Amino acid sequence: MMKKFMFLAALFSPFCSMLFSQDIKVMSYNLRYENDIDGENIWANRKELILSQINYYEPDVLGTQEGVTNQIKWLDDNSENYDYVGIGREEGLGNNSGEFAAIFYNKQKFSIVKSGTFWLSETPSVVSKGWDAQQYRICTYALLKNKKNGKQFFVFNTHFDHRGNVAREKSAELILNQIKSINNKNYPFVLTGDFNLTPDSSPIKFLSKELNDARTISKSKPFGPEETFCNFDVCKLPEKRIDYIFTSKNNIEVKKYAAIANVWNMHYASDHYPVLINISITK
Repeated sequence: MMKKFMFLAALFSPFCSMLFSQDIKVMSYNLRYENDIDGENIWANRKELILSQINYYEPDVLGTQEGVTNQIKWLDDNSENYDYVGIGREEGLGNNSGEFAAIFYNKQKFSIVKSGTFWLSETPSVVSKGWDAQQYRICTYALLKNKKNGKQFFVFNTHFDHRGNVAREKSAELILNQIKSINNKNYPFVLTGDFNLTPDSSPIKFLSKELNDARTISKSKPFGPEETFCNFDVCKLPEKRIDYIFTSKNNIEVKKYAAIANVWNMHYASDHYPVLINISITK
């Protein structure tokens, strides 16, 4: 009887794995904020390129940084399969709500269980600027539910300050504490973002110790350049790696990692490369 049970378990194990695992593509993309000083790289000249990238690579989840209201609304209006969650970092302070850390998700595959935004500051629950940061900084999160199998996972998306050293140190600590508090049922999660820090910095080392750096643990060899900030310059090698996707240490396997350096007519779609990973969630 025991031998028969073991045989059946071995026979159905691959099918059970297929039933309960989730293969998900996650992208992090700094869109470069809409402004009038970027010359030929203004948003009006780039938005179709960004949309075509998104449509081609078809991420299931997309964390964007720097996009302001007009950009987020345009992407939402022109992305048939996506909805998004998120608010501007200066929401309620005036007519301009500021930059978003929006999370777009494939609405055909996932539904939102809950979502929210907190500020990277000493008072994360209210609109506030933290420590020595030059700008208001936020982290938006969403608990997503797979419509097919009901499995749930969290997505956190952020953008660290570009000047404040203390703010970046404290933001790394704050985000981990907030994740533990918000994700009190210990769901698998990903953390996407522009961290404005290189891998040798202490906040990134801290995050890489507590979480998994997707590039480092990818089962397949990482594709594309290690550096992610290109500054729109197609004639120069990218300068530094400051965009990351981290994952929880539980129940997530990173199958593939890529930094996507697409060029159209000698132009990049943004001053950052999008980062894309393929993950499997088994819980």
